[in-house]
Amino acid sequence: MWTVARLARELAEGKTTSRELVEQALARIADPAGEGARAFLKVYAGEARAAAEHADRLRRAGVVRSPVEGLPVSVKDLYDVGGDVTRAGSKLLAGAPPAPADAAAVARLRAAGAVIVGRTNMVEFAFGTTGLNPHYGTPKNPWDRKMGRVPGGSSSGGAVAQADGMCVMALGSDTRGSIRHPAALCGITGWKPTQRRVPRDGAFPLSYTLDTVGPLANSVACCAAYDAVLSGEPPAALAALVPKGLRLLLPRSAVLEELDADVGRAFEAALKKLSAAGAVITERAVPEFDRQGEYFKHGGYAGAEAFAIHRRWRERRGEYDPRIAKRIDLAGQMSAADYVDLGLARTAYIRAVEALAAPYDAMLMPTTPCVAPPIAEVDASDEAYFGWNGRFLRNVGIVNFLDGCAVSLPCHEPGTAPVGLSVFGPAMSDAHILAAAAAVEGLLRPGD
Repeated sequence: MWTVARLARELAEGKTTSRELVEQALARIADPAGEGARAFLKVYAGEARAAAEHADRLRRAGVVRSPVEGLPVSVKDLYDVGGDVTRAGSKLLAGAPPAPADAAAVARLRAAGAVIVGRTNMVEFAFGTTGLNPHYGTPKNPWDRKMGRVPGGSSSGGAVAQADGMCVMALGSDTRGSIRHPAALCGITGWKPTQRRVPRDGAFPLSYTLDTVGPLANSVACCAAYDAVLSGEPPAALAALVPKGLRLLLPRSAVLEELDADVGRAFEAALKKLSAAGAVITERAVPEFDRQGEYFKHGGYAGAEAFAIHRRWRERRGEYDPRIAKRIDLAGQMSAADYVDLGLARTAYIRAVEALAAPYDAMLMPTTPCVAPPIAEVDASDEAYFGWNGRFLRNVGIVNFLDGCAVSLPCHEPGTAPVGLSVFGPAMSDAHILAAAAAVEGLLRPGD
């Protein structure tokens, strides 16, 4: 399994080169037996090889720009790459002018020496959770490829690319879980930072209020390494926390209800391991988490703001995925007064949850209440599609509305259906949440 720490060590010891790592990534993308053709919308093979050779030359000269120097990464089709068209997973924008410059997140990755191997597939305009894209195809979840299960979305291609070793990190975005539930369904780690910490310039918007830039990777430490790059903060080791003595809040609310059997078993097993290791888990009612019907009425912030963004293409709705077009147009039902009320409700919600979370190191919940269903089942009808979409959204959205931060890390047994455990907290608790998640990860997945 590719991790930043392992690869940085091997590069430093001369056991591999950036060019060799990039060639491995490109070979996996091109493998006709794999999902590269659906996971990627464009591959930058020539540019990636050149960037890798440059990183290798710098390393031989004693220059290492960051801990992620020379490592292959992918970027979601949402982000501008200078000289290329940003389609945001849509045919509508296929003929748009090329971006004049890199998005801020992409520019920061380049400056740190990351090697961009390509741009990944996504749900059209990032407005969906299942991962389906009728324009460019849907990459299959790495678990149970024979059945053909959804990857989760909207960062679908990135999650599959990351899980299949096509990159060391996949740059995603998270408006209502679009990093975390594909990470959970594909068995990898995803990190949603506090929104304000990472600039969104050059990313096609879904919601100005909720959109967040973050990584999908193979460990909490990997996510932390890329988070430092993306946020423009100096790289620093995570605080050394251990499970013993961790104060963890288990929110008694709908987020713990109606779980798939696989999810329930994995989540309970994780809680038992944490308790046995000395973590102090407190279960407490959080009624604010049960009011999502109010927070996301008519699509909430994402719906209202997406409707405003897409007004200019009202006459071209026939070029959209019909399900995405329907979601956007339904959001037009929100009035200005509703939008104001939503802001007031969010302020009250943040205050209440922050006060409740203050005595704890982190809160815990299953990232998604279900495992990945078959693509055919989700795509069978609009009723099925929207039903699954809502089920995926149920838990993750409470973090975005909180303006919080969260890690989804795998908690299932090897060989079983992937299940994500969410370790989350309020805004600007990022460093502590990452450290707490690393302590949990070390207990649940030792040696990874």
